[in-house]
Amino acid sequence: LCDRRQRQMCIRDRFYLCGKYICCLMVEENFIKIYEKSFKENWDLPALTDYNTRETFTYGDMARQIARIHLLLQHCQIRRGDKIALIGRNTPRWVMSFFATVTYGAIIVPILQDFNPNDVHHIINHSDAVLLFSGSLAWEHIEMEKLNQVRGVISLDDYSCLDQRDGEDIMQYLADIDQHFEKTYPDGFSRNDIKYAELGNDKVSLINYTSGTTGFSKGVMLTGNNLAGNTCFGMQSKLHYKGSKCLSFLPLAHAYGCAFDLLTPLAVGTHVTLLGKIPSPKILLKAMEEVKPNLIICVPLILEKIYRKQILPMLNKRTMRWALSLPVLDSRIYGQVCKKLVDAFGGRFEQVIVGGAPLNAEVEAFLHKIKFPFTVGYGMTECAPLISYTHWKEFIPRSSGRILPGYMEVKIDSTDPQLIPGEICVRGENVMKGYYKNEEATADVLKDGWLHTGDMGTVSEDGTIFIKGRYKTMILGANGQNIYPEEIESKLNNMPFVMESLVIEKEGKLVALVYPDFEAVDTYGLTPEDLPVAMEEVRRNLNKEVAPYESIAHIYIYQSEFEKTPKRSIKRYLYTNFTPLPDKKEK
Repeated sequence: LCDRRQRQMCIRDRFYLCGKYICCLMVEENFIKIYEKSFKENWDLPALTDYNTRETFTYGDMARQIARIHLLLQHCQIRRGDKIALIGRNTPRWVMSFFATVTYGAIIVPILQDFNPNDVHHIINHSDAVLLFSGSLAWEHIEMEKLNQVRGVISLDDYSCLDQRDGEDIMQYLADIDQHFEKTYPDGFSRNDIKYAELGNDKVSLINYTSGTTGFSKGVMLTGNNLAGNTCFGMQSKLHYKGSKCLSFLPLAHAYGCAFDLLTPLAVGTHVTLLGKIPSPKILLKAMEEVKPNLIICVPLILEKIYRKQILPMLNKRTMRWALSLPVLDSRIYGQVCKKLVDAFGGRFEQVIVGGAPLNAEVEAFLHKIKFPFTVGYGMTECAPLISYTHWKEFIPRSSGRILPGYMEVKIDSTDPQLIPGEICVRGENVMKGYYKNEEATADVLKDGWLHTGDMGTVSEDGTIFIKGRYKTMILGANGQNIYPEEIESKLNNMPFVMESLVIEKEGKLVALVYPDFEAVDTYGLTPEDLPVAMEEVRRNLNKEVAPYESIAHIYIYQSEFEKTPKRSIKRYLYTNFTPLPDKKEK
């Protein structure tokens, strides 16, 4: 839609022309060949370290182990396009199994080990997986007899065979793998022996099963082009670079962690330290102090916990509040707070990229005030995952970054996309091929070449996206107002004694379910009888901060943490039909 001169300008300046869309560029780099090249060029550099065992693999070690797995896949007569499932915590062998599968030409099916056993069995069967790589903890809950097509299960602890079908000889082959390897490479395995599958970017390389807030898990088919789009953008943006350090703690089976804690760093020669899983803030900060990563990828929950547990108590001290009231001192104090926070994250990172869920408005405003180097991106599994991102120096508060120039386009289904929220629709290099064996669900979201994200928002003239909430969670007010519960929850979660909350509609009124911050409750000596009184005060204060049509009629205390997806989003569908128990006074 742009003429050539305009197209060159908008791509160069990362600019979104009003009324027109940036013209997407085809990804030229072959996804598999990116790693064939990287493993050769970075042969002697450290690639993977297990934080818990301190075991380290160079890029050469990794390539050598991938070659061994390729021999196994050849022996099992795995064909290009066959599916191989992978479940377990983040470890070097998890990573090497992932790359061995995709560089062979098979399709990897990574499964979050937080899924319950029934879901794991369903995903393995639905994906038609013929082999399974499994960690020991996950394997304890998997029943081989329930896996319809799996011919063998390989341990991620030592690559031994955990189980096999009758008639298979996987166990014996793996027991003799050293001899098979020496026979294949009598002069030893060198970087010149790295040669991976010749597979076009249009072929599916990965099926990622979502665990969204709607309760319906779908297999997202991601092609080499989708994965290369994210990886190439990360490389061009220099998110990682040769010799940089990465601390990986998000699940690599999820698209966010996979793209920017795995695919991008290993494409450029970064050293990735694998923490295993999302830890407590205390353990995470200790690991960051040791590793000193150059880029930090995290979900909002981590920053919000650090803000609540470490920063707020310091700011609420009487002397600190007095000092901050003096204009001559507040900038110095905020500068010191920022330095302490930067040091706590290792001190060497360029920026923190937050994604996976909305960042709490109060936390974001504070981090922006102290000039902490953070930015918020936007994506979804169906885009492998990135849709928009802006470097922290250009980040606009409450936004989700700019649409990726040259890779993605955006339109808002609204009469006034800049002012009136509408559904966010995107298309481009990163958009999935569809849902595996689910044409109906595919047709629901892919329409006329556009992916309908289900998110509501606006877009500015330069392509910056502002998200209001989910289309399916939006509540229509009595007078036709669009109410986004996520915006109310963001304010409610900043109130005293509130750990997390959900706003739902009940009998035509808005009510809130609140899981209390019991640590704060105990600190201030509140009794169980005091808590409802405190929540009523919270409700009144909240209603002063929201529009009249967003006011909350009642707060119900929820005694346990809300059930969440692996990326820590609340499974809202479990609470839409919440029925409160009658108050004692009503009994």
